[in-house]
Amino acid sequence: MSYDELLKRARKQLPEKVFEEDRFKIPTVQAVIEGNKSIVTNFKQIATTINRDENHLLKYLAGELATSATIEGNRAVFAGKHSRYNLQKLLEKYLEEYVRCGECHKYDTHFETISRILYKRCEACGATTAVKPLRK
Repeated sequence: MSYDELLKRARKQLPEKVFEEDRFKIPTVQAVIEGNKSIVTNFKQIATTINRDENHLLKYLAGELATSATIEGNRAVFAGKHSRYNLQKLLEKYLEEYVRCGECHKYDTHFETISRILYKRCEACGATTAVKPLRK
């Protein structure tokens, strides 16, 4: 086989996402403060957009804020008053640690558990990286 034929064969085996040029848009946190609670009204949409389990994202944010949190329908409720800016910064930190591929820098990743260790696998380039477990 010639080089060109091998290259075409290799490209056919790659997922279509590799060739897409769509820019990933970091979801904007929509938050309100009601009494002594902070509510992220678009929490479910954020989790779906970044392709992550809601409970994993909630546990991370609650751990970083050092507070308790619950999911109520499409929204997340955090104890205490937390600004939209702080919540957005924490979301960006989560994306960097748990979503963005360290090799190709795309956000097309998913979690895999192998031998009780959580890995982040990139759907675009195939890279696999172990991720830190969440704080308890």
